[in-house]
Formats: sequence, C-alpha cells, structure tokens
Amino acid sequence: MEEVERRAEAVLERVPDWLWNGERLPVPVEDIADTCFGLLVRDVEDLSRAPGAPPLDGGQLSGLLLAGPGEIWVNAGEGRSWPPRRRFTIGHELGHWELHRPGARGAVFCRHASVAEGEAEAGPDAVAVRPPVPEPEEEANVFAAALLMPAHLIRRYYRPNGDFHELCRRFGASGAAMGRRLHAVI
Repeated sequence: MEEVERRAEAVLERVPDWLWNGERLPVPVEDIADTCFGLLVRDVEDLSRAPGAPPLDGGQLSGLLLAGPGEIWVNAGEGRSWPPRRRFTIGHELGHWELHRPGARGAVFCRHASVAEGEAEAGPDAVAVRPPVPEPEEEANVFAAALLMPAHLIRRYYRPNGDFHELCRRFGASGAAMGRRLHAVI
C-alpha cells in the first residue's frame, strides 16, 4: 500500500497553489475532483438508478464513479447525515479514478461496506473490525485516507494526549477514519 500512498501524495503535489497550498485543512477534495481530474461530483438520492448499477440485495451504495461522463455520484442521504463520510467517499472514488480507471464507459460501484471509512466513531487507539474487502476497494480506501489526511499534516497536528475530536474536525474526517489513519502514520 506504500505505492498507493505515494500516488495520493503525488496528486496533492499537483494541486495548484491557488486551490490548496499544501497546508490548509480540510483538504478541498471536491475542488480537487473538479479542478485536477475534471470530475463532476453529484449528490444523488438513489444510486441504484445509475446506469449498470448492480442489484443491492438490501445494501446500499455509498458512491460510484462513472468514467464515461466523468462523474462521481455520492449517496446524498449519507452526505447530509455524515459530511465526513461524503468527503471520504469522494476521495475513495478519486482513488478508483487514479488507480483503477475503468474503460471509457465503465463504472465502479462502491457498496457502503466497501468504503471503509468506518461505521462508528472511534478513538485513536481503536481498531475497526470489518469484513475483508477486495484489494481495489482497500487501495481506494488507503488513497482516500492519504489524500484527506496527508501524513505530514497528521504528524504535525497529532498529539498523544491531544483532543482527538478536534483533530477529526480539523481534517474533516470521522473518528473511525482518523483512527485508522493514525495507526497507519504514527
């Protein structure tokens, strides 16, 4: 996953200074999707209506990447109730674009459980227990975490006895995502 981390860092290095100066938080992931990748982010109520959407079998989609039209669709309900989840989903779909770009007409559908940003708020020492996800999904998760929570900024702002919730707020991340990122970086 080190290569995935490097790819996310390379994306951040290519972001124009007028969009993100490499220091300001939270990282403007939606602006990066638009300006750097030419991808439109749409908040959609029913992702199952996307062209070629798989049967959900009672589950739900958190997001999807439509490569042909260059769009990221995000579950609007999740975004309203959990803004850090929305940010992570956008970063996850950018990971698919950067790492696994489907053919010109292809689409990548990400089920709620595959976008492993986390379900519950967790502290810095928590380890989320979750079922294994396919390698491309895990790579997209690592990419999203590295994009939204750059290692150099995590190291700058993390304090062992600091305010964990303030750290999450600063980065625009959930506690579960931050907990996983701290375990990876610190």
